[in-house]
Amino acid sequence: MAADWLGSLVSINCGPTLGVYQGEVASVDQSSQTISLRQPFHNGVKCPVPEVTFSAIDIRELKILDIRNGNARNSSSASTKASSGPVAVPKGDPRSMEKLNSPQHCSKSYGERHLDVPGQPKGFRRRHNSWSSSSRGANQVTPKKNGVKNGQMKHRDDECFGDGMDDGLDTDFDFEGNLALFDKAAVFSEIDTSERRNGARSRGTPQEQTPSRYRHDENILEAKPVVYRQITVPQPGAKEYCTDSGLVVPSISYELHKRLLSVAERHGLSLERRLEMTGVCASQMALTLLGGPNRFTPKNLHQRPTVALLCGPHVQGAQGISCGRHLANHEVEVVLFLPNFVKMLDSVTSELTLFGKTVGKQVSSIKDLPNTPVDLIINCLDCHENTFLMDQPWYQAAADWANQNRAPVLSLDPPGSGQYQAVEAKWSLSLCLPLALAEGAGRVYLCDIGIPRQVFQEVGIKYHSPFGCKFVIPLHSP
Repeated sequence: MAADWLGSLVSINCGPTLGVYQGEVASVDQSSQTISLRQPFHNGVKCPVPEVTFSAIDIRELKILDIRNGNARNSSSASTKASSGPVAVPKGDPRSMEKLNSPQHCSKSYGERHLDVPGQPKGFRRRHNSWSSSSRGANQVTPKKNGVKNGQMKHRDDECFGDGMDDGLDTDFDFEGNLALFDKAAVFSEIDTSERRNGARSRGTPQEQTPSRYRHDENILEAKPVVYRQITVPQPGAKEYCTDSGLVVPSISYELHKRLLSVAERHGLSLERRLEMTGVCASQMALTLLGGPNRFTPKNLHQRPTVALLCGPHVQGAQGISCGRHLANHEVEVVLFLPNFVKMLDSVTSELTLFGKTVGKQVSSIKDLPNTPVDLIINCLDCHENTFLMDQPWYQAAADWANQNRAPVLSLDPPGSGQYQAVEAKWSLSLCLPLALAEGAGRVYLCDIGIPRQVFQEVGIKYHSPFGCKFVIPLHSP
């Protein structure tokens, strides 16, 4: 009769020391009072050995979880005692082996009967539920491998650990097989078909079709082609410059430059306005060259920069004085050199009066200029018309001082390449449109002094502002 129980699933409780074993009955030996389990699980963990044998003296409780033999199943379902649950046999009782010969005393537990859901394999449910805590004794504990806290073993949670480990976890996941399920070509073909159906593509020639996808640096709005030559002059100068954005800025002759300023003054852009605008632009450029916000901070007052202004008795000198006034207002130590003259221009006199209200220093002798290198020299000695000033002793002395000083030089509104310049500059700042400057002018910059477009048109210049959002822009030689 013992052979009728072979293949059944049982749970054997061996006490708190040995734990609970579950498995399939492989053999039952009545003579030696032993039972062997195939594919055993110890406390819910699969044993490394294929078969475990138990003696009746070690068995505290035996529960039959699943009856695989058909005759025994029919007998157990017909028995009235089968509905009372699993059979418990005391430890060491010889009847523990005899109970195996009595199928009428065996039945499924309530949990097993509850999990018999139609449409699910019974073997799967019973095998997994056979490792749940409902089939174990009250004294069973979680094995040490699953975690120990404060030296005590924790009971397993049915909701979290009710189902055992699946044997399918031992197999590796097939990445290539699952990736092959995604047909990339079919998906993209469907997307393209949808775009054509929704009118995302035009029906013209391939050259006229609008692309359905754009790069991150492309604009979806159609734009007109960029015209880089937006300024044309009636008589181009000897040079052409270009801005950082590629716009072409042609040079003009001094005669056209003079006529442009005359027309602007007739329309209300007086000399005083031009001097103020030039002084602001030149001082902004000078402040940037001196260090900008990195140097002009409240914590840096002990390192105030020093600027030397070399000015002559002409309009260019008045522009330099205006620049020096703005620099002095920005906490720059300004030393203004202007020789004494019996008669000066009204613009120079008015600018000197305003400069005298600042903390700037004015000197008329080269000996009074700083002996140590300054931070910046602004050269306003040269004039577009009065070239006789170059023969004056003060002019040559000031030019020699600037060339011997190791400070960089910024030339303000320098003359064209046809005139001699005694001071070699590192930067040059031209007004409205540049003249054709010599090689000694250094890097060329252009400032906007506020001449309207119609004033340019009156002198024959087709003009579009190249300044953008700035008032001072760099120019590059091609």
